[in-house]
Amino acid sequence: MALVDIRDLTITFGQHEAVSGLSLRIERGERFGIIGESGSGKSLTALAIAGLLPESAAVSGQVLFEGTVLPDDERDMTRLRGRHIGMVFQEPMTALNPLMTIGEQIEEAIRLSETSEIVPLAVSALLDEVGLAPGLAARYPHQLSGGQRQRAMIAMALASKPELMIADEPTSALDVITQRTVLDLISTICRRRHMTLIFISHDIRAVAALCTRIGVMRAGELVEQGVTGDVLRAPVADYTRELVAASRMERRLRSSASLNDDRAALLRVEGVGRIYRQSGIWPGCGAPVRAVDQVELTIGTGECVALVGPSGCGKTTLARIIVGLDKASDGRMVFDGTAYDGSNLPPLLRANMSLVFQDPFSSFDPRMTIAQSLGEPLHLLGRISGEEREARLREAIEAVGLKAAMLARYPHEFSGGQRQRLAIARALVTRPRLVVLDEPVSALDVSVRGDILALLARLQAEHGLTYLIISHDLDMVAAMADRVLVMEKGRIVEEGTPETLFAHPEHPLTKALMAARLPEVA
Repeated sequence: MALVDIRDLTITFGQHEAVSGLSLRIERGERFGIIGESGSGKSLTALAIAGLLPESAAVSGQVLFEGTVLPDDERDMTRLRGRHIGMVFQEPMTALNPLMTIGEQIEEAIRLSETSEIVPLAVSALLDEVGLAPGLAARYPHQLSGGQRQRAMIAMALASKPELMIADEPTSALDVITQRTVLDLISTICRRRHMTLIFISHDIRAVAALCTRIGVMRAGELVEQGVTGDVLRAPVADYTRELVAASRMERRLRSSASLNDDRAALLRVEGVGRIYRQSGIWPGCGAPVRAVDQVELTIGTGECVALVGPSGCGKTTLARIIVGLDKASDGRMVFDGTAYDGSNLPPLLRANMSLVFQDPFSSFDPRMTIAQSLGEPLHLLGRISGEEREARLREAIEAVGLKAAMLARYPHEFSGGQRQRLAIARALVTRPRLVVLDEPVSALDVSVRGDILALLARLQAEHGLTYLIISHDLDMVAAMADRVLVMEKGRIVEEGTPETLFAHPEHPLTKALMAARLPEVA
């Protein structure tokens, strides 16, 4: 008898059929991966198994757990979910309660299945099992790193000793070292507890490393399933072949720029540091934090430089200083001969730099049309005519492969890949010379990721752009970057070309990054 048996499941929202006639059996002890692009129905299938679909969903078909149809009564479903099914959500910062300590939240989950007397011991045991120190139980979610929050979420999912754990994109926002650690942790726990796993991800390498069987979803349908190695080595469905090819980053996207003498330098960062002086009631909050520490780097005109390193190493802080969104505590930048410290940029200098944020959806004002959002940076150019403004907007949106008619729409009317294109269009509207891209493809499907990277390469060739790319994705870095800088604790600790750095790393952090890379799909 299968642990999970889905029979002809259909999920509809109004006139939209999000999942169509899905049938799937997952055996006890199995690690089953579900891959597919955004909107394919992966997460909705998981929510149906856990009984967490929104009330607006119309559902037909059956979901059986241990041979029994899921109960309609919410109290019965809550008991089943609490004792037999654990859930690890994609973004732990939004899933965890910011007003409760980590220990209190784990205790809340434990009390569903254990007596009060053993709760404190159980919390310590769970924290130890996921590799967290017992002292972290007294901390709040914002006091933990991304990897620690994800481990805390796993501890909560394990609290009731479930037979099934559902992990929905648990590693998508993590750096490569933390990602590998979390995957190894999940694998170890599943083996130790003989637990069944449903692992949802757009990262095919992560699924291949963790799962014994795999299902491929597209537009609400299961187009292929089977043993992971068999499906990925010899896919039957055309869509699966497309996903596997996109995951291999087969195209070389780098420019052939000649660089790195002072005469060609567009940007120099000279001894830049950034100290944050914290305040608050939490222990240790008053101590100054040096986020960036005496950074020296040069970026040549037309070059694509990648900045890599673990979460919290100072990459984004440095990027914000470079484009004038934060001020350096010491040191300076020199852009095309003009010196500044991050806060004193003349508008025309600021117009020559653009930043593409990590999450395009949150970086757009939902109340503004795309024309209004794309037009905002144009104030840096001073007074321009209405005709010039319209021409710039059309030029920017058409440069990223979208139509000028879309300018009247709002952000929610676009897909994730289209919003990322719009974020790039907004960065281009002032015709800048330097574009800083902060994790530009981390939240995108592998197929969309390939399209965005090809777009960036084309724009660089056509407009002579210079890129500084911040990323955890080492495969993307290898495909795009002329030069790679490795950052640790606010300092640049190693640099070189992707070929040299990836093949012969010297610094311990670079070696750790290379060791943590997931193997390429065969």
